[in-house]
Amino acid sequence: MTFDISLVLKYIPFLLEATLLTIEISILAIIVSIIIGVISAMMRISKYKILQTISNIYMEFIRGVPLLVQLYLVYYVLPEFGITLDAFSASVIGLGIYGGSYVSEIVRGSVEAIPFGQMEAARSLGMSYYLAMKKVIMPQALRVSLPPLGNQFIITLKNSSLCSVITANELMHTSARFASVNFAFLEFFIVTSLIYLTMTFTLSRLLRVMERKLAVGDRRSVT
Repeated sequence: MTFDISLVLKYIPFLLEATLLTIEISILAIIVSIIIGVISAMMRISKYKILQTISNIYMEFIRGVPLLVQLYLVYYVLPEFGITLDAFSASVIGLGIYGGSYVSEIVRGSVEAIPFGQMEAARSLGMSYYLAMKKVIMPQALRVSLPPLGNQFIITLKNSSLCSVITANELMHTSARFASVNFAFLEFFIVTSLIYLTMTFTLSRLLRVMERKLAVGDRRSVT
């Protein structure tokens, strides 16, 4: 077995371009998952049974079906109903919907972890339920939810590699294509692994910085 890195070097610009696309897909998917997750979480903790039921059905289906199958459904099945998406859009929507189910559970758990007295105190000051959620509950829930949300964002970044199956020209798809052309799977996939490691390591460090800043903010507010 030989390892010839020179086989990869001339393709580095293409791999970097694919890496940027991977980052773009991941960021947009994270935004979509946050929007869907927060809405779903608010539906689950609402007093309306119909909203709770809709959210529960969404959660059970999305978490019970593999992401790979969901990507196929978005990219290959939706056109049967007149909804045709390019690989990039399908990747963002598929990852976003999938991630939203996990963000929903994280947000719901974080909101319910805040003592109920916080809501009662806000309501006693004349705040509406929605204003109390916005000004009092959600800022505290954000601090609680940031670590698990950070893990979910890293998972979304790694899950973006599955988008290669629907021909999205992200890092994994591009690397596999060049590896098969050059019969250099070892070289390309080692380099690809290092690129993914760099991205996830950087994201985890950024999230830790945010956690520390929020922790400092908590200590300052107490003092």
